[in-house]
Amino acid sequence: MLACIKSCLSVCKRKNECIFTPLIFETMPQISNVGLAMPSSPIRKLMPFANAAVKAGKRVIHLNIGQPDVSSPSVALRALKDDVRTVIEYSPSEGYESYREALSMYYKNASIHVEVDDLIVTTGGSEALIFGMLSCMDPGDEIIIPEPFYANYNGFAKMVGVNIVPVTAYIDDGFALPPIEDFEAKITSKTKAILICNPGNPTGKVYNSEALDALAKLVLKHDLYIFSDEVYREFCYDGSQPKSVLELEGLAQNAIMIDSVSKRFSMCGARVGALVTKNAALRQTIMKFAMARLSPPTLGQIASEAALKAPASYFEDVRSCYVNRRDVLVNGLNNIPGVTCPTPGGAFYAVCKLPIDNSDEFCQWILESFNLDGDTVMMAPASGFYSTEGAGYNEVRIAYVLDLPLLERAVVCLKAALELYPGRTI
Repeated sequence: MLACIKSCLSVCKRKNECIFTPLIFETMPQISNVGLAMPSSPIRKLMPFANAAVKAGKRVIHLNIGQPDVSSPSVALRALKDDVRTVIEYSPSEGYESYREALSMYYKNASIHVEVDDLIVTTGGSEALIFGMLSCMDPGDEIIIPEPFYANYNGFAKMVGVNIVPVTAYIDDGFALPPIEDFEAKITSKTKAILICNPGNPTGKVYNSEALDALAKLVLKHDLYIFSDEVYREFCYDGSQPKSVLELEGLAQNAIMIDSVSKRFSMCGARVGALVTKNAALRQTIMKFAMARLSPPTLGQIASEAALKAPASYFEDVRSCYVNRRDVLVNGLNNIPGVTCPTPGGAFYAVCKLPIDNSDEFCQWILESFNLDGDTVMMAPASGFYSTEGAGYNEVRIAYVLDLPLLERAVVCLKAALELYPGRTI
């Protein structure tokens, strides 16, 4: 019928008076299935409620996103100010050679033997992971990821058409890497890769050498790729030492490291990351995608190269800062009745279990319906960091990236909110 109406209107001289004309104008092309399936970010999806809270006169303490308040290295900021170029040109698709040389030296100083040609500079770690997935997997393939995991992995997988197969880690075990047998039980003919984040977002878990060695053996046994998101390498605490997937024996053709300056140097807006692999055929494939998007950010690379000249004291100071923040937050949370929060070994996030019925509803409620003397708290519902339906329903992720007084105030607000929340479970 709709086709008939359109045909009629195409020759009608009185279409402005026709009752069917609005019907035509109200129709629209359909949204793609990929777009409809794309998940909303648990980190940002509640921003409209946070914005409304601010407009209502509340102060929102943002614990939802890993945007550090620590200063970027002064040498990076100075490099941008001192740059005298008159044209902001494209860089090479693989990134400036000078930056890749400096980055290679950074890795070697960390006992990770990476050559310049092993590196492709990307627009953030996100692009590195997307390019890696596109180069290693076809639509319908599977990638195994221990959950909870960085929420945007869900989105990247949807973009690429890859199915995430989760292996669940549990808060009561401190989010330890699940047994290798659990990984192997998930492997099928469609499995192409395993993805880990070490140190972990959202849990702050640091995987030890034994766990990584076991994963390496599994990857070699089944001829898989292993992606390792290592953007928090500099932030390991309590004597724990990070170990890169590139240090594992026998994985030269299997390992892909994802890296970024966003969190390492508190330069989230620079949008500079890197993909590192010894697999030459894979790098050649990834370069096709890199050339198609032309280049990574020129100014971001200038700042990132300069940031590598920051003194060792920069990281020492930042680590000390995060340890203090972690301890204040975790101790404060664990003193709230019904709250469980394992102590993170790295990064700057914690996942805690709350005595609530639904973390999505609670995180919205605390923004909409709660304030303590004008203050409220924004957190990320942990359900969005799982792939298993229903998992994380009573957990939230908190980023301890704010000054101690704000973290202390956030804990006080959270305790008061839990006492009033209608969906409290104890």
